[in-house]
Amino acid sequence: MPKALTEEQLAQWERDGAVWPVDLIYFRRFEQLEASMGAEAQSKFRIKAHLPFPWLWDLVTHPRLADAVEDLLGPNIVCWGSSFFTKKAHDPRFISWHQDSTYYGLEPPESITAWVAFTRANAESGCMKIIPGSHKGEAILPHEETFEENNLLSRGQTIRDIDNAAALEMPLEPGQMSIHHNKTIHSSEPNNADWPRVGFAIHFAAASVRQAQFDNALAIHIRGEDPDGNWIEDPRPEYELSPESVEAVEKYWKRYRTAMTAQT
Repeated sequence: MPKALTEEQLAQWERDGAVWPVDLIYFRRFEQLEASMGAEAQSKFRIKAHLPFPWLWDLVTHPRLADAVEDLLGPNIVCWGSSFFTKKAHDPRFISWHQDSTYYGLEPPESITAWVAFTRANAESGCMKIIPGSHKGEAILPHEETFEENNLLSRGQTIRDIDNAAALEMPLEPGQMSIHHNKTIHSSEPNNADWPRVGFAIHFAAASVRQAQFDNALAIHIRGEDPDGNWIEDPRPEYELSPESVEAVEKYWKRYRTAMTAQT
C-alpha cells in the first residue's frame, strides 16, 4: 500500500513520468537566505545545496517526502544532490527542453527529482512543463549544448524538435512539490509574473544506483540499506553556512563538473 501517494498519483506517474501536486511543507526562509548572502543561491551552491543549511537538510530528509519517494523507488533510498532553480520577477531566463539523465553520470541512469515550490509556480511565472510518457523510452535523446545566455542549464543543453502542443504544465503552490523521472523531457519558460519563482530540486535514487563517473560519491542515506556500498554519507551541517559545509559544496561541485565535462 502506498505511504504518501494515492493510487491515482501512482497511475499518473506510470503514464506521464511525473506526479503533481504533492502537498509537502511551506517555507519562508529563502528570501532571508539570499539577502544574507548577497548572491543567488543557485549560482553559489550547486549539486549539494542542502549541505550548508540544516533547514534544507531537514527538508531533504522530511518523512512525508521520504514516503512519497519510497512509493516510487522502494525502501532503499539515497539523496545524492540538490539545487536551487530561481527566476526573479520578470526574469527572461528559462530552461530548455532536456532530460536530466544526460548529465548525471548514474549507472543505471535511473533517478527521480522532487521539485519543491518555495513560491507560486504557474504558467505566468514559468512553471515546469513535461512531455508526458517521455520517460518510457530506453534511449537518452541527443542534446545540443547551446550555452545560451539566459538558459539556466549550465551548458544550455537542449533537445530540438519537441512538440510543444503535447506539453503538460505542472503548476504548484508554495509548499507543494512535483516529482519527475530523470528521463522525462521537461522545460520551463521565463518568469512574466510580479513575483519570483523559486524552486528547490532534490535528487533521489535507489541505493543500488551508483555514480559511474567518479569514485567516493556522497549521498544522504534516506531509508533502508546500501548493501553494495555505493555511497559515502554526506556530512550533516552543524550550523548554517559553516565554512566546512560551504567548502564541501564547492569541492564536490568541482569534482562533479570535471567528471561530467569529461563524460561528453
